[in-house]
Amino acid sequence: MDKRKEKVPSHIPQREIEALARRLFPAIQEYFESEQGQKEFQEWKEQKEKEIKSE
Repeated sequence: MDKRKEKVPSHIPQREIEALARRLFPAIQEYFESEQGQKEFQEWKEQKEKEIKSE
């Protein structure tokens, strides 16, 4: 089974998860827009493509 589709019950209230996401999102977005973030994302995509082809 694909782990990404599994739903894990959480004791953390949804409002807390959303508050955390609002707080983290700007930093994550800034990183992925940076040169270093773009480079690492491209490397990650290439690695995933290799993994898919080897299956």
